[in-house]
Amino acid sequence: MPESTTPPPPSPRPPNNPTAGKQSPLLSALKVYWIPLTLFALSMFFQLFVLPSSFPPSHYDVLGIRADSSIEQVKEAYEKLLSKRNSGTDLPATADFIKSRYAFELLSNPLWKRDYDLFGVDEHIDVLEKVKQQYAGKTFTSVKLPLVDDVGSSGSQDDDLNFISPEKFQMLLSERKPLLIQIYSHGSRRCREYSNTWKRIAEFLGEIANTAVVELGELQLAGSLAEKKMTGQPFFRNGLPSLIAFPEGCTTSKCIVRYEGDHSVDGVTDWFATSVLGLPRILYYSKDTLGPKFLAKSSHTKVKVIFFSSTGIRATPFVRQIAKAYQAYASFAFVLWREEDYSVWWQVYDVESAPATVIIKDPGIKPLVYYGEVNSSWFPRVMEDNKLHVLPQLRSLTSMELGCDARGYSRAGADTMIWYCVIVVGRPSPELNKMRETLRRIQDVLSNDSELEEADIGAVAAPSVSALKERRLTFAWMDGEAQKNLCVFYIGTDFGVESCGPRRRMEDSPNLVIIRYMRNNTIDDVPVPKKKPNLLLGTDPDDVDPVAQLVARYNGTEDVPQIIEWVSKIIKDGDSANLPFYRAKTPELVPESSDSVYAASTILSSRKGVQRGLKSFVSRFRDFLSDPRIGPMLLLLALMSFGGIWLHRKQSAQSGHSNSATGPSSKREIPEEWKNRGRIAPTGDLPPSLTDMNLNNADPKPHSDSISGSSDSD
Repeated sequence: MPESTTPPPPSPRPPNNPTAGKQSPLLSALKVYWIPLTLFALSMFFQLFVLPSSFPPSHYDVLGIRADSSIEQVKEAYEKLLSKRNSGTDLPATADFIKSRYAFELLSNPLWKRDYDLFGVDEHIDVLEKVKQQYAGKTFTSVKLPLVDDVGSSGSQDDDLNFISPEKFQMLLSERKPLLIQIYSHGSRRCREYSNTWKRIAEFLGEIANTAVVELGELQLAGSLAEKKMTGQPFFRNGLPSLIAFPEGCTTSKCIVRYEGDHSVDGVTDWFATSVLGLPRILYYSKDTLGPKFLAKSSHTKVKVIFFSSTGIRATPFVRQIAKAYQAYASFAFVLWREEDYSVWWQVYDVESAPATVIIKDPGIKPLVYYGEVNSSWFPRVMEDNKLHVLPQLRSLTSMELGCDARGYSRAGADTMIWYCVIVVGRPSPELNKMRETLRRIQDVLSNDSELEEADIGAVAAPSVSALKERRLTFAWMDGEAQKNLCVFYIGTDFGVESCGPRRRMEDSPNLVIIRYMRNNTIDDVPVPKKKPNLLLGTDPDDVDPVAQLVARYNGTEDVPQIIEWVSKIIKDGDSANLPFYRAKTPELVPESSDSVYAASTILSSRKGVQRGLKSFVSRFRDFLSDPRIGPMLLLLALMSFGGIWLHRKQSAQSGHSNSATGPSSKREIPEEWKNRGRIAPTGDLPPSLTDMNLNNADPKPHSDSISGSSDSD
């Protein structure tokens, strides 16, 4: 029999407190109705504090008249205030007198009143604040009148400005050309003072965009270009003049771009070039940074264009557009001209003064210098003539133009069947530069009859001279490091180590080759020699170029007459001999990487972009707070929320009463004091459990279904 254990003493019974667990009625109500109460508080705060600050008293309110009063009614209201002041019955405070006088001057001017009534333009408000501070603590009789000078506000028009009508506006949009519009008022002093600056801006943009002026008197057009408040009133956020741009192809107000920065010539043109035209900036460099940060970092395959400026202003949109058009051929930079740096620029680039444009081409070639402001009369032509090096580079961009492509045609035209390209191949190095200079010398000799006679090679060089004049002969150079596959294709694997692929030793050996191109339009199906595909060059015997190529490699000295004689012999044999028409698949030229010095990603810094985004967000949020519908909407939501909660609680209470009246079958609610009552343990000895008792009279026979028992039949 197991040993019995003494049970633990019973826990004390908690006192019977009927108020335990209950909350005060006020706290319970606040907990239940906190959402409608919060909405109600927000609506009152908006109506009492936010909305009045968004809608301060108007100048009509100062005079005590309606907002649609005429000029005669304005004068009558001011005369009443003036008569009270003169009679001495109602002497106004100085600040009140200044307010009423300013309201009278503003609303009695037809143009000022029109701008204020229709677009909320009040550009003299700063004068009001200054006068109030000037006469603070003084009597109103000491105020000097008038407060605002209205000289020039009679509505005279500047004939030099391009004012447009709605019909002319639609015509400008139909041209699908970028458009910059100034919102103007004849009564605005700021607009009159801005006229000369605007003319300068229009001059800069006239080559790439249209410019026009819209006067506020064109109510329908000006209203469509204005921003809209929550109340529907049109307005111009930063006053007048206001600048609005239509990008190319934009024909509605949804895609316009508004200018919110400094109205200087440099600021507006830079904004228009970057934000509207999408043109990257051209950076400025100093005497110390031009070499390491521009010349060293820009691609050696491109021509270098340096603008020397005496003013320091940023590149005009026209210059940026030209730079973008030729960015595959040239890199661009600006330098601020300083007199103390004169000797440096003269010795290095032969520049005597600014403004000047310097074009740097092949190594060893004297820079080209052009003086004067960059404009459309000469700069596009100069860039087109000098976009390539004197000895052009064979690149993916220039191969077709040079006629050195087996998929293209000769420079002489599509009817030319045989033409030639003389190419020096090698890694960028002094050795390559020297060989490039040799080819430039050969090109000059073949182009000048006097030099041919001087070298006494006129008869020998006749085939080369004739082919060069007929544009069937081209001289070029190729970067063997960047164009490894094509380099190996032309000079072979054995000599490719010297000129192709990554540099393996300090000195390199450029190779000179001449390629004969031939078209045969009379042959429809020329048999192609079958060979295994070259995995390195990616050739496929079933995919060949339409032009046949034969390549010869020069294996002589760098003597100019000797090279000319070799080229002439190849051309003579190639034009006359019956050479095989062999076609192959030429490896593609590798496209050059973009120039990091001039990239469109540098239009705006991330910091300026974040600042502009935050400023725009704050402006839009303020516009949202000026909506007078917010207060009533919050109050309506508060009432709806309150009604919904009240109805829900009422339905719950009715459901509880109906359940309690259904009878004994319903679940009874346990009183709160019963829930808190502790369990009472018995004080006497506990009776033993059934398993602890010894059943003497129990039958030990196992159950008949037990697996260990036996059947009676056994």
